Amino acid sequence: MAVYNGPLCRVCRSQGKKLFLKGDRCYTKKCPLERGRGIPGQKQIVLHFNKATDYKHHLQEKQKVKSIYGVLERQFRRYFGIAIRQKEIPTGDKLLEILERRLDNVVFRMGFAPNRKTAKQLVSHGHILVNSKKVDIPSYITNKNDTIEIKEGSRQIPIIKESLEARSVFSPWVEVNKEAFNGTIVTLPNIPELALGINPTLIVELYSK
Repeated sequence: MAVYNGPLCRVCRSQGKKLFLKGDRCYTKKCPLERGRGIPGQKQIVLHFNKATDYKHHLQEKQKVKSIYGVLERQFRRYFGIAIRQKEIPTGDKLLEILERRLDNVVFRMGFAPNRKTAKQLVSHGHILVNSKKVDIPSYITNKNDTIEIKEGSRQIPIIKESLEARSVFSPWVEVNKEAFNGTIVTLPNIPELALGINPTLIVELYSK
């Protein structure tokens, strides 16, 4: 599978907005966007005929979500296929709910990693237990009442301790016990309440064309 290993700030520049791909560091460190740098690979000029179309807005929203959660096109389409087959909640909200329930995202939400990229590495290297069983698949979809914890032998890893100590606010759909290095998914994420700054309707419209 292809993996992007380039500068994360370059991804934000390509989208024209901060995606907070570095986690807490994005709040404390001034990024290239704030220094006035534009889209990478393009001259800093505005052409009168370079008007944004509806398709461009739809595509940018999809690319933004893929960048935030670190998934590629094939996997993203599979998640969309799952979302469109259910009838309980809007397709766009269901798509974001599935992405939020990915194990690497849950590890990040619980504060065990400073960003999703690091969370994905922790999962892949076998540092994470789900319901007391090791799971090393970042795309594993968690469920309500699942318990996520750091393996006992991994609790002294500096990046885990530092990230957990620095985190004071957690997502409303998880409960975290810092001292025990574990957390529980108390409810499925309610996308409208999370205010993710994402418009999933644009993604649904893109795939509906």
